[in-house]
Amino acid sequence: MTTFDLSQIKPIPGFDSLKWKREVQAEIYEETKHMTSMEACEYFRQAVERDKRWRAEQAAKTESAGK
Repeated sequence: MTTFDLSQIKPIPGFDSLKWKREVQAEIYEETKHMTSMEACEYFRQAVERDKRWRAEQAAKTESAGK
């Protein structure tokens, strides 16, 4: 198992993670506030699928850059 040394991670100057979290949650709320529970489930399922595709694309880019 790989372990990560979190002390090596440098913070991004000026980035406020709590502000970012509130903004993203507000966006999601606005997009889903009038949805039924089934529609909201589908919304999040689609988000997971988009994320899987994005991660696969990033992995392919990283792999091709390493060759």
